[in-house]
Amino acid sequence: MPYLSEADCQALLRLARESIVEAVCRNRLPEHIPRAGIFAELGGVFVTVHVHQKLRGCIGVVEGDEPLGASIVRCAASAATRDTRFAPVRPEELGDLQIEVSLLSKHEPIGVEQIEIGRHGLLVTCGHQRGVLLPQVASEHGLTAEQFLAETCRKAGLAEEAWRTPAVQLFGFTCEIFAEAPEAHEKQKLWPRAVL
Repeated sequence: MPYLSEADCQALLRLARESIVEAVCRNRLPEHIPRAGIFAELGGVFVTVHVHQKLRGCIGVVEGDEPLGASIVRCAASAATRDTRFAPVRPEELGDLQIEVSLLSKHEPIGVEQIEIGRHGLLVTCGHQRGVLLPQVASEHGLTAEQFLAETCRKAGLAEEAWRTPAVQLFGFTCEIFAEAPEAHEKQKLWPRAVL
């Protein structure tokens, strides 16, 4: 995926917010999904939503099988309304909602000794089971590489030590992360971007 300009980041965040508003208030997706420029790129993406700085949903795709515009719409709406770990976002909470977008690099096999906390996200697979954790998860929770692997296995529905077995495949990826600043939906500003 090409380097993103500030305008690209703002456009993706606007589309994510529009998708959430449509899903929360009207139980539908936006009628028009942009398909040109950055919206046409393919790549993995996760959309994370916070309300009052508390996590309220995070949904994404690791592989970019559809244009980024369509992925952003689907992931943003699902993060706000269908993440089963949380109650759906309510219309009255939209003013306090903050959106973060993580664009994923291609995932590649990674050894335990290669994992850099704060830089790498992890994908663990075993047959049809798979678990994904973004780089910021390990940083925010102060995890070691082994703890990060254990949590990713748990997310896949595997035993925490499963990553030590030959049946489990480990993949790493990096992210370009950008988020709305507080009240960004009114001011259209961004938090400083991070490339992890």
